[in-house]
Amino acid sequence: MSEPITPREGGDARSGDAHERRAIDLHDAGPMRALAHPLRLRILGLLRGGGPQSVGMLAEATGVASGSVSYHLSTLAKHGFVVPAPEFERDGRERWWRAAHEMTSWRTEEFIGDPERREAAEAMRRTVLDSYHRELVDALNAEIDLEPEWVAASDSSDGAAHLTLDEFRELNADLAAVREKWWARRHDAREGTRLVRWITHTFPRSAS
Repeated sequence: MSEPITPREGGDARSGDAHERRAIDLHDAGPMRALAHPLRLRILGLLRGGGPQSVGMLAEATGVASGSVSYHLSTLAKHGFVVPAPEFERDGRERWWRAAHEMTSWRTEEFIGDPERREAAEAMRRTVLDSYHRELVDALNAEIDLEPEWVAASDSSDGAAHLTLDEFRELNADLAAVREKWWARRHDAREGTRLVRWITHTFPRSAS
């Protein structure tokens, strides 16, 4: 199962160089359109989740020809999502790449009054949601090969409550604090650990 993009909507309390290294903030239609392509999204996810990789490694992981992978990497590089990693190149015959940031952030409300950016953001977000769905299905299919205790520790749930706008913001802040706590261990591959994914969504429910 590949590691997909890690999006984050809304504000971020960090500022300056630390935030620049950790997140890329999207404001223009071009970068959002770039991420609306499923293969580019998957390539970015593989680099973010697995570290620097060569074109050949990415081609093997995606089942796509190296030439196509190189083309999509060039598009991602054009918009600042990936950068070359020449320090991993041993013989100069194949290029290596790394993710330029750990996550992507945007503010959906910023695009509401701009049709071009709104459409680009919607296309990107639909692609992200599709990637979540595929990952969840892959996880379901993989349960047969997991130890029962790891299956038992897994969780899938949903809920709803009547909240004011301030309470809705408080809910999101609570969830963000939980994510930050465990996100800090993303590189801590200790003995007995496995890569565990979480996917959360909060949204006002429609009346329909």
